[in-house]
Amino acid sequence: MSGLFITLEGPEGAGKSTNREYLAARLREQGIEVVLSREPGGTPLAERIRELLLTPSDESMASDTELLLMFAARAQHLTGVIRPALARGAVVLCDRFTDATYAYQGGGRGLGEVRIAILEDFVQGPLRPDLCLVFDLPIEVGLARAAARGRLDRFEQEGSAFFEAVRQTYLRRAVASPERYRVLDAAQPLEAVQRDIAALLPDILERCRG
Repeated sequence: MSGLFITLEGPEGAGKSTNREYLAARLREQGIEVVLSREPGGTPLAERIRELLLTPSDESMASDTELLLMFAARAQHLTGVIRPALARGAVVLCDRFTDATYAYQGGGRGLGEVRIAILEDFVQGPLRPDLCLVFDLPIEVGLARAAARGRLDRFEQEGSAFFEAVRQTYLRRAVASPERYRVLDAAQPLEAVQRDIAALLPDILERCRG
């Protein structure tokens, strides 16, 4: 078995965390070691950076500050969790990674993709996810789900134009690299989404054994 890096991406309310648990359970049934993580976060220090990024504040955060904090947390996460897990042959299932930076800071904030790509190369080197599952749904559905969870974080307080830009960036990236992305209809009932995930299992297991 070889290590495999799978990321789960999508806007607010897309069900990434629930479906990450489902996929992890199916892989563990096959005797595969699975490491669950998330971004921003994943290590104690990176989780502290997450708090800075998600907690609403009276002081407005500059877009460049936000971008750099994302990659600072990612550098710590890679060193402390992702690279060691992949090196021992585990499957890493990560709730968001650098595609989220392209979507939120690139699409939502309007920062140049070239700038993000430079930081991506600097922090990650050649490492990229082997597979990215994009959980797509209309923004009004996702925002309603997020609101139902309770108090909104700093990103969830953004407007619909922000989230439409996020969504379109995800979809555009998926179209550009179909070999690495799978787009799932997250507006379906949970059981239907999980059937779609189950249909991907043979390909994922083949990648693990490759």
